[in-house]
Amino acid sequence: MPYLRVLARSRPEDKYLLVTGLRQMGAVVAVTGDGTNDAPALKKADVGFAMGKTGTDVCKDAADILITDDNFSSIVKAAMWGRNVYDNIQRFLQFQLTVNVGALIITFIGSVITKETPLKPIQLLWVNLIMDSLGALALATEQPKLALLERNP
Repeated sequence: MPYLRVLARSRPEDKYLLVTGLRQMGAVVAVTGDGTNDAPALKKADVGFAMGKTGTDVCKDAADILITDDNFSSIVKAAMWGRNVYDNIQRFLQFQLTVNVGALIITFIGSVITKETPLKPIQLLWVNLIMDSLGALALATEQPKLALLERNP
């Protein structure tokens, strides 16, 4: 069981048992389904993928993600883009926190030493406006790489 990666053409009961067992072992589990009987396994899994064209309404409601073209390669693309978006948000937040903490320190120390603020409110607004927009463009538009799929979820 620890070496099992893909189970194909299985019964819905087998899917549910496999998902339950893998979750108890601490594994991250993704399941695809298209039938009404696949709904329990889709709900139990960490991520449930339902087929958009051939899937039943019950299956679509139970799933977390709907694959509109019923193509397995769409799952790989979705995982890659999802991880890329997550990484881009992390980079942007790290950048913003660094810039804003730096501005806070400069303002505080400058105020303590000179008894007046070194940066006026309008200057701080301009710094934030420029850093937010340019930082977002620079850090949030990076394209996904295949290496994103090699790390653990």
